[in-house]
Amino acid sequence: MIHGHSINIKKVYWALVAGGALYFIFLGLLSQPWIQRHALYAHKLHSAWWQDPNTPEQFGFAKNQVSPFNLSTPDGKTLYAWHILPLGLYAKHQAALIKKPEEHAQYSSSLPFKLLKENAQSRLVINFHGNAGHVGQGWRTDTYRALSSGSTEDIHVLTFDYRGFGRSSGSNPTEEGLITDGIAAVTWALKIAGIPPERIVLLGQSLGTAVATAVAEHFVASKIEFSGVVLVAGFTDIPSLLLTYSIAGIIPILSPLRPYPVLQKWFSRRIYDTWDTATRLRHFVRISHRVRLYLIHATNDFDVPWRHSDTLFHAAVNGTSDEGLSAQEIDALKVNHQLGAAGWTNTWDAGGQKIIRQEILRHGGQYFLA
Repeated sequence: MIHGHSINIKKVYWALVAGGALYFIFLGLLSQPWIQRHALYAHKLHSAWWQDPNTPEQFGFAKNQVSPFNLSTPDGKTLYAWHILPLGLYAKHQAALIKKPEEHAQYSSSLPFKLLKENAQSRLVINFHGNAGHVGQGWRTDTYRALSSGSTEDIHVLTFDYRGFGRSSGSNPTEEGLITDGIAAVTWALKIAGIPPERIVLLGQSLGTAVATAVAEHFVASKIEFSGVVLVAGFTDIPSLLLTYSIAGIIPILSPLRPYPVLQKWFSRRIYDTWDTATRLRHFVRISHRVRLYLIHATNDFDVPWRHSDTLFHAAVNGTSDEGLSAQEIDALKVNHQLGAAGWTNTWDAGGQKIIRQEILRHGGQYFLA
């Protein structure tokens, strides 16, 4: 009995040793830039190989409601994009739209582009999607439909794939590259489509919240301020996120190293694209004249814990104060509304010019909040 028990202990011991060795090999691989960025952006992962983004009807849209087209970046990349017409506007022009050529190379002379550009009431939501896949991946199309199917006929949606994603050119996404892509998409909206910034909303989801924040910060430095910035399931920065994040909800990244803070710091220093959204958001609010910022998160988001939204809210509010405010001071002064089973909201109004609203929902996960 004693001999058998000691054999079992040895098996457990060596299993733990092997598991630990594999984990550290895994971390070592992740410290390599190419592997790390492929893991972070997951741009080669798709769940809809059988669907063609050039045929948006396969994703549940009306015929020619969506116009695929390409836009260019200043460093020579070509980004694949969708322009989604408001459903009410589409219904008004359905006969003509059904007859339009489908080749997206003709987009600039197409009816959908004219309906966007020539209507002085056009509003444009520029969508910055999360990691993995392409513009039509998973639940993304539900977001586009929710935005374009409302009672108004004026809300258009622009969504695009970052470099290396989907049908966009390039193969190695980076933080700098994705920000360049986001700036290029907004520049297209401002200069080519001719939509003024006060009729544009930037909407980011997950990784897209980091891109949208960086893009908003870039443009406000040139005194260009948008109607609003909406961040859904945002995170403070990648090193902080990885402390709790698990790949596919199963494989933890840094949480096993919690008892070993030195090792955690060692790996954190080897994260190449840190996406420090909290710092960028604070700076964006500080240098803006007018802010309409909305932070949305669900408590049952198991990929990005909703507490990241609290940190972003505190960072943004600190951008309204030269002296700085502690989290305790902000929580004592913010306006809180409890919504029962739905969740709650927090609002910070800095004299009417800078309004920051946080909405925490009890349901919705990461994908059903739009």
